[in-house]
Amino acid sequence: MFDISQIREDFPILSREVYGKPLVYLDNAATTQKPLCVLDAMRDEYLNVNANVHRGVHYLSQQATDLHEAAREKVRQFINASKTEEIVFTRGTTEAINLVASSFCESQMQAGDEVIVTEMEHHSNIVSWQLQAMKRGIIVKHLPITDDGRLVCCDDIATYITERTKLISVAHVSNVLGTINPVEDIIRIAHAHGIPVLVDGAQSAPHFKVDVQAMDCDFFAFSGHKMYGPTGIGVLYGKEEWLDKLPPYQGGGEMIDKVTWEKTTFERLPFKFEAGTPDYVATHGLAKAIEYIESIGFDTIQQHEQELTRYCMEQLQSIEGMNIYGSQGTMGTVPSVSSEANCRGTVPCVRDAVVSFNVGDIHHLDMGTLLDRLGIAVRTGHHCAQPLMDRLGISGTVRASFALYNTKEEIDTLVAGIRRVAQMF
Repeated sequence: MFDISQIREDFPILSREVYGKPLVYLDNAATTQKPLCVLDAMRDEYLNVNANVHRGVHYLSQQATDLHEAAREKVRQFINASKTEEIVFTRGTTEAINLVASSFCESQMQAGDEVIVTEMEHHSNIVSWQLQAMKRGIIVKHLPITDDGRLVCCDDIATYITERTKLISVAHVSNVLGTINPVEDIIRIAHAHGIPVLVDGAQSAPHFKVDVQAMDCDFFAFSGHKMYGPTGIGVLYGKEEWLDKLPPYQGGGEMIDKVTWEKTTFERLPFKFEAGTPDYVATHGLAKAIEYIESIGFDTIQQHEQELTRYCMEQLQSIEGMNIYGSQGTMGTVPSVSSEANCRGTVPCVRDAVVSFNVGDIHHLDMGTLLDRLGIAVRTGHHCAQPLMDRLGISGTVRASFALYNTKEEIDTLVAGIRRVAQMF
């Protein structure tokens, strides 16, 4: 059984007060809180095993290296990569996307070549490519979305592909709309044209099971801090065949084989992309976070979070002037588009663990600030998705996002808080 009270005991911060009110933390799409098992594991390593990895023959270094590489294996199992050589540690999803953008464009693209993203992307998956456009003259194209936040019909995606298209990069789940995109179908269409696909998994890895082999993506990126792990650590999965082709992203220690004044040769995978001392304590923390998630189980987590999302949307819709952005459709894992009758019009939309809204003419910043005084932590603004805000014709939203430790009672507090704020206006 899912004992929410026991779960919440693993997160001491949830029991604190803010402005004399019990904390209601609904900003999990930005970052999640950390369970004691993660904090204890990292503290223990600093106290008892702290030494630089890979470079020492002494006992502590070997212990630290074992923990670091055990974390790589844990990540491999978590996303079902075929080998640890395909797991590159980064500082987070943003660095992982920048790594691919830099190395891929340097070796695989020329001026005039195209990368395709979507209209709902996080800035990490827009600006990274725009920087390459400024440097190398590549072209960044975007797939449009409907008014309720769905991609165009998957069959129509092929019409955006040209002979100059070299890569498609797409969010698995929108951090604003909660839309779960049909990435398997996008990948199938892209591969039929010989085009690799990068999937931004920052908002999917914490919420439901990811299998990169079944998905058949070429790259997959996610962050530790959004899935109950430490900040400053993330993962880039890449198929070995692609990582072999790409040049190093940064230079320094760890990633070299041999250095002379005339030439440098590089380490084998994945170390070719891991310049400098890695955050080996954070990788251990990430492994513990994965173990924590697995101890509860994704079926349990997903069922709980979807029920919270459904309940929140139902309660919010009773508030006068409420405008919820994105589809009001089903919760859960996105169905294959190929199973839908002729894929008429748009991709079927599925929502996950995020609700973005505005109330009447109340500015999102005002709403968020006043909710904060009631102890309710939500995020306001453009959520690093300004092109999406432009598409929706708004400057920003209030966003409530859920994790495995949230409760319906917290949603009731949120709804009561919104009503109270609305009365003030």
